[in-house]
Amino acid sequence: MGEYHASENPNMDDQYRFPVHTEALVVDSPKADFVMKPIVLNDMREDELLVEMTYTGICHTDIVLQQGLLPMVDFPAIFGHEGAGKVLAIGSEVKDKSIKIGDSVLLSFNVCGECRQCRAGHPAYCHNHPQINHNAVRKDRSTPAASQDGSSSIRSQYFGHSSFSKISVVAERSVVKCPQEEILPSFAPLGCGFQTGAGTVLNVLKPTKDDSIAVFGLGAVGLAALMAAKYLDAKQIIAVDLVPEKLNLAKEFGATATINPKDVPDVVKATKELTNGGVDFAIDCTGVVAVIEQCIEALGPLGVAAGVGVPPVGRKIQIDPLTFLLENKRYIGVIEGDSVPSEFIPKLVEMQQEGLFPVEKLCRIYDIADFDVAIADLKAGKVIKPVIEF
Repeated sequence: MGEYHASENPNMDDQYRFPVHTEALVVDSPKADFVMKPIVLNDMREDELLVEMTYTGICHTDIVLQQGLLPMVDFPAIFGHEGAGKVLAIGSEVKDKSIKIGDSVLLSFNVCGECRQCRAGHPAYCHNHPQINHNAVRKDRSTPAASQDGSSSIRSQYFGHSSFSKISVVAERSVVKCPQEEILPSFAPLGCGFQTGAGTVLNVLKPTKDDSIAVFGLGAVGLAALMAAKYLDAKQIIAVDLVPEKLNLAKEFGATATINPKDVPDVVKATKELTNGGVDFAIDCTGVVAVIEQCIEALGPLGVAAGVGVPPVGRKIQIDPLTFLLENKRYIGVIEGDSVPSEFIPKLVEMQQEGLFPVEKLCRIYDIADFDVAIADLKAGKVIKPVIEF
């Protein structure tokens, strides 16, 4: 698939003839700072769009990437994977013909579209997910971005869109047309964090009104999961976290009980006492090995634990295999809430607009000039979901 130029299709404004000059937060090497730099976008393929970001969420994964803790990522690179913005140009082979220049779009993960899981309606489990999303390059290993002087290429396809760039070339499968004209800041994180938490509950675990569920870790993902459990009217919703302010938020959003491990040393025992033998469902949003083990232990018979937090590379968890067998427990990994973004994100927008998924209460808006402040606040636990406004 070749390069694409403005003159070849009426769906591209001559203003955006390539190369397109813009700016982005670039990380030059592992542990280097996010630095705003001028960059050049050299080309756009027929199955891609050009999008100007309005907002982007910041996720803990962006910090993990910046620190070089995911081995599949090379540098220099542009991260960010919770983008929302306006369409500037559309490739001639983009399949969704309802998308027009000027439309508001929400951005999510990319997929190959060809593997067994993609064809079966589970794109979040795409067999090529790590390579397509975390490598931050196209399928053919190319990248549209380069330094301003053209001396070095910059990986700019993280999750198919690298939303820390003011203007970005975006894979068509990452694009979801916003169901309303105005993009709200809280819509941006629907592409990853909020989708992951809510989808794990709504699409995978599906607790009924007779079920109990425990959420371990109350960041953006955990609180979104808790809201989804409340939406389904689960009988018991137990929130577990070390931060009292987060536990208070959990109560506001529907938790029927809260546990702070600082005050309750035996979290598993406390959970089983609250539920008369163990929870039906549990979600680990921390990625901490000891917490994952508690999550599994806290299950009752036929219980299911879902791991959504990213654990350290190479670590192992321990379980009591006999108890695991006799109580018919299950432990599963869930990526992106097993969501089909084009269907699920509009549903979350609708829930939010109806007051049933109040994720706007988790968001704090920062100007792009205050990006470092937003990162520091996220690390310090001062904010649940920082959203950058360009």
